[in-house]
Amino acid sequence: MASPLFHVGGMGMALAAPKRKSRKAIRKKTRPASRLRFAFRAGVIGGLALFAGTIVWAGFYAAAPPPGTLTMLQRKMSGDVIIHPWTPLEKISPNLVTAVISAEDTRFCLHNGIDFEAVNKAMNEAENGKRLRGASTISQQTAKNAFLWNGGGWLRKGGEAWMTVLIETFWSKRRIMEVYLNVAEWGDGLFGAEAAAQARFGKPARDLTMREAALLASVLPNPHKWRVDPPGPYVRGRVQTVQKRMGVVRRDRLDACVVTP
Repeated sequence: MASPLFHVGGMGMALAAPKRKSRKAIRKKTRPASRLRFAFRAGVIGGLALFAGTIVWAGFYAAAPPPGTLTMLQRKMSGDVIIHPWTPLEKISPNLVTAVISAEDTRFCLHNGIDFEAVNKAMNEAENGKRLRGASTISQQTAKNAFLWNGGGWLRKGGEAWMTVLIETFWSKRRIMEVYLNVAEWGDGLFGAEAAAQARFGKPARDLTMREAALLASVLPNPHKWRVDPPGPYVRGRVQTVQKRMGVVRRDRLDACVVTP
C-alpha cells in the first residue's frame, strides 16, 4: 500500500507516518524501574523474614538451651577445645548469681534490659573528663553472647538492642540469668558456670563459695586478660569490691528477681 499523501498548497508532499518505538527500546526504558521495584520488594520481604526469624529464635531459646554461640565457633576455629555443659539455674550457686549482679549490673532486677540511668551516668562522667566506662546490662550481654558476635560496629549494637528487647519480652529474669551463666566465657575454652567451676576450683557450680563466685564474676569482663588461678593484684582488689557489693545486693534484695529467700 502506498504511503499516505498530504497535499499542501496544491503540491503533493509525501510525509512518512510516525515510527512506532520498538519493543526493545521500551524494554530498555522500563528495565531500571522494574529492577528498582524488585529490589524494594526483596528488601521488604527480607526485612520481614529477618524480623519474624529473630522472634522465633528468641522464642525457641526461651525454653531450649542454646546449643552453641558464634563466640564458641570462633574459639574452636582458633584451636581451643570448647567445654560447654548446660546447667539449670537450680544447680548453680546463688552466690554466683549475686556475684555477677554485683559485678556487672546491680540494677538487673530493676530495668527492662537497657539501663538508661547507667547510660546517662556514664555519658556525664565522660563529659567531665573521666574514662568512658561500659553501661552494658546483663540482659544486653546475654543477647550479644547468645545470638551475636563479639566486637563493635553499629550493626552488632543495633542487633544487640533488638535482641535485648525480645528476650526481655519473652523471657523471665531467671531465664535471662540462666542463659547468661551458661554461655558466658571464662577463658581457655570454658563456657558456662559449670565448666568454669570444675576447671578453676574442682567442684560443681552449685557448691561455689562466696569468694569463689566473686573471683569468677571479677574476671568476666576480660577472662583472657584476668586470671582466676592465680589472681593478680587487680583481680584480688576487684574481688574485695565485689564481695562488699554482694552484701549490699543481698541486703537491699537487688537479686530478688532471681534468688529466692
